[in-house]
Amino acid sequence: MEKTKDLADLSSLSERKRRDSFGMFDGYDSCSEDTSSSSSSDESEEEVAPLPSSLPIIKNNGQVYTYPDGKSGMATCEMCGMVGVRDAFYSKTKRFCSVSCSRSYSSNSKKASILARLQGKPPTKKAKVLQKKPLVAKLAAYAQYKATLKNQSVNKAPVTVEGFSWGNYITSNNTAAAPVTCFRHAPMGNCWGDIAEGVRVEVPNTDSNLPTKVFWISGIVKLAGFNALLRYEGFENDSSLDFWCNICGPDVHPVGWCATSGKPLVPPQTIQHKYTNWKAFLVKRLTGAKTLPPDFSQKVSESMQYPFKPSMRVEVVDKTHLCRTRVAVVDSVIGGRLRLVYEESEDKTDDFWCHMYSPLIHPIGWSRSIGHRFKRTDILKKQESNYDAPSHLFTKVKDIEQGSEWFKEGMKLEAIDPLNLSAICVATIRKVLADGYLMIGIDGSEAADGSDWFCYHASSPSIFPVGFCEINKIELTPPRGYTKLPFKWFDYLRETGSIAAPVKLFNKEVPNHGFRVGMKLEAVDLMEPRLVCVATVTRIIHRLLRIHFDGWEDEYDQWVDCESSDLYPVGWCQLTGYQLQPPAPQSNKDSQSNISKQKKKSKSQPYKGHKKSCCK
Repeated sequence: MEKTKDLADLSSLSERKRRDSFGMFDGYDSCSEDTSSSSSSDESEEEVAPLPSSLPIIKNNGQVYTYPDGKSGMATCEMCGMVGVRDAFYSKTKRFCSVSCSRSYSSNSKKASILARLQGKPPTKKAKVLQKKPLVAKLAAYAQYKATLKNQSVNKAPVTVEGFSWGNYITSNNTAAAPVTCFRHAPMGNCWGDIAEGVRVEVPNTDSNLPTKVFWISGIVKLAGFNALLRYEGFENDSSLDFWCNICGPDVHPVGWCATSGKPLVPPQTIQHKYTNWKAFLVKRLTGAKTLPPDFSQKVSESMQYPFKPSMRVEVVDKTHLCRTRVAVVDSVIGGRLRLVYEESEDKTDDFWCHMYSPLIHPIGWSRSIGHRFKRTDILKKQESNYDAPSHLFTKVKDIEQGSEWFKEGMKLEAIDPLNLSAICVATIRKVLADGYLMIGIDGSEAADGSDWFCYHASSPSIFPVGFCEINKIELTPPRGYTKLPFKWFDYLRETGSIAAPVKLFNKEVPNHGFRVGMKLEAVDLMEPRLVCVATVTRIIHRLLRIHFDGWEDEYDQWVDCESSDLYPVGWCQLTGYQLQPPAPQSNKDSQSNISKQKKKSKSQPYKGHKKSCCK
């Protein structure tokens, strides 16, 4: 106790100038120190470039806690007994490791003084509240702890799926990722704001030999979806300790969080010698910069609350017969994706995966209301624990006025084949349902009983007017067995005695989606919808995206709408806990080729087409 006190009394003037907390937000007490004593390297730094104004601006009228310069030695917290670098401690005298210890000590000290008075004893100047171990014992324990940490760091490395790391993948291929704002259905998709390069955050400092978890300020160097490449403040152009992390993770905080939470801010030991006045450096670097909103973590948490719950009943497409729906029960919800188990599946293995905003799921009674085929369950009585999902949870389709000129049976069009999503095919409207829904069949490959017809809404971005592929230089798949090639719509319509669906009936809206060719993302393999894979946007036609699964042949590509709920930002799997399928290894190329040669569309197993093997 006395040794600790002596160390505190011997601290130099520059050390006493260190403040109690680090806080750079408006509303903190004014900084009472001169900030002009930074090192010469401080003064040559460029000012931080201004960022969009929707993020909190860091100002320099707050108190600053400048951390270790490597000269002050060790200190022991008088409340909890923790040993650490003196300058990382709280209060001018460096007696406590955190705000909470200081307050606890003060409270206990008052109690001890009151008790002494009641007992008739003179109160001491500093009432002892804890029995401390000798300082030498603590330093020995600290040294042993450091050795343990070093051994752990050697033997322990982060484990990823098949060693895949989005950060390394983005960096090594020098590619960009689609921004979070492209995915309105994903967490934070509607409130991402202006998070961009240059934004400052507080994160754990991994370049420290202290026995406790400490933090330091980092700036975003590059964004890739939810993932950010961060660089600790003070490293300038040195990228040696740059690291990737998920910006929505629990260890990423706005500047000022450490101050309000009583957490220590400690600069990386690699650069502790670089500046003699860390306070002045931080003031200069952070003034005018942006940080995350104070309620960022709360927004992340709120955006990951999903209304669908296990035991809810829904109607979903029958994966063995696209023309009908079946009742299924929500088994689990991960990141908004639902694992649905068909109600008749006793062992719960007959399942189907889709997002809660998918157009393939509907409230109970939907099929009957529009005249869609429906497979009645053989179960006489549903389980009492299951209940119908409320209708307001489902995505509402666009209201369409069905005037005198509307889709009619027999009209021709072009449509994405749900059995082969890499192809846009010649198709026919087979039945007009209520509320704007259409049953469509692919010409030349339809089953006699219509069991492979599929349902699209009239506003669906997956159907197109005759001539769409030709205008946009997309290969149109002609009817199977059609021999007059190259295919010409004019000739085909005349030969079949058909008419084309009017162009004005199709959805022509093209949102400003933000996707660009070459952008990386995470995408569902719709032929095996439980899999979310590493993918790339390879082509953009208005609102239509060509999605390529990295490491796989081009024929596995899929046409997907830009607002599809089956597309996610880089880092979505990590954030939600869903398993990401990494790119297929090069050794799989030959097996892919063999599969593709043998591949034929299966009409009895529509969602089990040219499926990929699951990499685990």
